[in-house]
Amino acid sequence: MRFRYASAARSAYGLFLLLLIARAASAQADWKILSAESEPARAGIEHRHVVVQQAEVDQRVAVDVAVFSVKSTGLRIVDNPDGQSLGTVMKREKCVCGVNGGYFDTEFKPIGLRVDKAASFSLLRRARLITGILLESNRRIDVIRVSEFSTTKKIVAAIQAGPFLVERSKPIHGLNDSQQARRTFAATAANDRGVLGVCSNVSLAELANILATVPVVGNSKIRRAMNLDGGSSSAFWFARENGSVFSIRGQKPVRDFVGVVAR
Repeated sequence: MRFRYASAARSAYGLFLLLLIARAASAQADWKILSAESEPARAGIEHRHVVVQQAEVDQRVAVDVAVFSVKSTGLRIVDNPDGQSLGTVMKREKCVCGVNGGYFDTEFKPIGLRVDKAASFSLLRRARLITGILLESNRRIDVIRVSEFSTTKKIVAAIQAGPFLVERSKPIHGLNDSQQARRTFAATAANDRGVLGVCSNVSLAELANILATVPVVGNSKIRRAMNLDGGSSSAFWFARENGSVFSIRGQKPVRDFVGVVAR
């Protein structure tokens, strides 16, 4: 009996290791674009819908991004204490595109820095997970690390979240590669482009690999990217040039939203 039990335990452990190795390989494997479509909005903002595939495990993922100029657009971090929908808030605030924002606690209070129209409604926090800040300062939108944040700059808008996904166009190592969920992210790319996006079910490691290696933003390679609140919080909204809307609805109320406005 002891021998049989030990053999079964070793077999189960071996299978567990194989599954871990397979998941890690999937996260680092080559992803390729199957299809890509784009459509314009006001202020030169573009919506891109990209389907990518990791052929080795027959996995397909949809990525929707809003691509905008970091110099000629503005950032809004809209507080949402009443739990309204993304579409309702984006229309009210006259945003061209937007996504759900950062993390919040069980009492529906924001976790980490929040600034909108140069006024803060939540303070900076030092924590392992929320290592990034999406902000607008000096009439420019950027993604920075918390360690780079300075109170000497005039901050117009800012939201703290994380973890960091991409740095210097390379995926961050050590990200979770087993828990799959819908993801929302913010990024900066070459040619002074900013990005807000949502991705169907992937792990953080897989999303980092996709953003760093697949041209989801066309000819603008992503330089830095950070994770926003994902899972059931994930939502995406884009106002088309013809006045209609493309949207991916969130599954639960969230405390704040990130929007982009035309200057």
